[in-house]
Amino acid sequence: MNILQPGVGEILGDHYLRSTPETVLWGRLPCATDAAVLEVTPGATVTIDTVSHEGILEDQGKDPRVYFGGHGVNQASVLEDVIAIAAALNRDPASDGPHVVTGPIFVEGADPGDLLKITVERLVPRVPYGVISNRHGKGALVGVLPRGEGSVSVFAPVEDRGAGLVGVLPVQHGGERVVEFPLAPFLGMMGVAVDSNERPHSVPPGAHGGNIDIKLLTEGAILYLPVQVAGALAYVGDPHFAQGDGEVALTALEASLRATLRFDVVPRAEALREFGEVAGPLVRTDEYLVPTGLDPDLNEAMRKCVHAAVELISARWGMDEHLAYAYLSAATDFNVSQVVDIVCGIHARIREADFAGVTRD
Repeated sequence: MNILQPGVGEILGDHYLRSTPETVLWGRLPCATDAAVLEVTPGATVTIDTVSHEGILEDQGKDPRVYFGGHGVNQASVLEDVIAIAAALNRDPASDGPHVVTGPIFVEGADPGDLLKITVERLVPRVPYGVISNRHGKGALVGVLPRGEGSVSVFAPVEDRGAGLVGVLPVQHGGERVVEFPLAPFLGMMGVAVDSNERPHSVPPGAHGGNIDIKLLTEGAILYLPVQVAGALAYVGDPHFAQGDGEVALTALEASLRATLRFDVVPRAEALREFGEVAGPLVRTDEYLVPTGLDPDLNEAMRKCVHAAVELISARWGMDEHLAYAYLSAATDFNVSQVVDIVCGIHARIREADFAGVTRD
């Protein structure tokens, strides 16, 4: 597997955006007053070298050469942009999030009330390794795991098994037996700037998107986000090689990706015809429309997701509210996106094929 250092290897997009100390924020998200690092027209594609925060955090020594070298990674296989960001930037662990956020990108013609449409064209691992972490006060089992005083960061190499890339974890610490699981890369963070003069913390997701951690956002998927400020000021980060719904330990298999994304604008009138009033992130795959619910209370996140799903079905297909509610109960899976980001996430998988025979008025 090739190491995709900045500028090395295939770059598919109309534009190329590197992650540098000048083009990223560490632990915060863009707001209305942030200057764009790139401007694009609708329909343009951008190849972005995203950077994972795992390996550069303070509890890992803040020196990726030493941290990854300690796990047997040779110096040439540690990404140069990761090294540069760790050396040049600092964050306050008490008040800032961990994520390295690349952007913002100004999309011409995107205005408040429109939807920004982000299509995931290509996702390529930049390195053959990643990290899964559990930190105190975080994760689904706070007060139970980790058992010791320090954080636990598990290094996971990636192997090519012919049929595809897999992550590898030992069954026991220091043991030779391993468990393997398939990779399904996606960006845990895609968002738009908030209409505020203050940069939000990078961890909790919201109507702006951000750290939504929806693993369905693999190649070919689309994310729609309600635009809050002129130009949308889009950004990405939190690259994953794989994640289970819930992301229970705190992080999943975190590692840097080269992402090629297409940015389009859906005008408000068209957005209302297609989806109704979209109040938060909406995902579309080849099979599903995926409304979301976000709230610090997981039960409330579920209720918000059900409400969003009823509204979507009613607006898109003209289905009576009580019938849409019945359909969701009989035919739609509601999945926990994550429970570890302060604001919990639920997403619903609505099969579009079920409505193939419905004629829209």
